[in-house]
Amino acid sequence: MRNIVVLTGAGISAESGLKTFRDSNGLWEGHDVMEVASSQAFQNNPDLVLDFYNQRRRQLLEVSPNAAHKALTMLETLYNVDIITQNVDDLHERAGSNSVMHLHGELFKVRSTGNNSDVFEWKKDILIGDTCKLGHQLRPHIVWFGEAVPLLEKAVEITKRADILIIVGTSMQVYPAASLIDFVTMGTPIYFVDPNPSISKNQRKNLTVIPKTAVDGVPNLVASLIDTKF
Repeated sequence: MRNIVVLTGAGISAESGLKTFRDSNGLWEGHDVMEVASSQAFQNNPDLVLDFYNQRRRQLLEVSPNAAHKALTMLETLYNVDIITQNVDDLHERAGSNSVMHLHGELFKVRSTGNNSDVFEWKKDILIGDTCKLGHQLRPHIVWFGEAVPLLEKAVEITKRADILIIVGTSMQVYPAASLIDFVTMGTPIYFVDPNPSISKNQRKNLTVIPKTAVDGVPNLVASLIDTKF
C-alpha cells in the first residue's frame, strides 16, 4: 500500500473544543510562554507550571475527537497512514488512528525528573510530592521550549517515505516540526488544510491548498483520496 503521512497541529484539536495554548497576543493563558513551558520555569515555579498543565489535562478529559480526526482513520482502509502531530492530546488515538507520533509529548503521560526514559500513563493532576519509584519529582511528559525533540529523527525518516503528505491545522511556523515538509521527495503531492494557510502554491510544487478548517476540509479530502485510490 502507498504511504500517507499526516502532519497535524493545534487547529485540528481546537475544533474539538481544546483551547490552543497561544493567544493572538502571544500569551498562554495570560502567561509568557517561558513562564509555563520551559525547564527553567519548572525550576523557578513548579506549582505554576504543574497547575497550567493540570488545567490542560482536565480539559482534555472533557472533549472528544471531531470529524477530522475520525476521517483520517478511514484512510487506513487503503493506505499505510502515519500521523505526526505537534499536539499533546490523545484525540487521534481515541478516533482510532493506529500510528500516531507525538513530537511534543503527551498530556496523559508523566516522566521522572531524574530519568527521562521513566515515562508512564497519568490522567490526574500532578502535584508537588508526586514522585517516581526512585523519589524524583514527576513532571509533564512535554517537550518544553529549549529542550530537544527526541522523536524528530524518526519523524524525518517517516516523512521521507511519504507518497502523499497532508498538513492539517498548523501554522508551519514552529520549528523543528515545520521543517518536516522539506524531507518529502520531489514530486510528492502535498495537501495543506488550514483556513489561513501560510504556504502558497507559488512556494511549493505539487501543493494543493484547501483553505478550510479541519472539520470542513479533511473529510472531503479523505473521501477524494479513497475514491481515487492514489
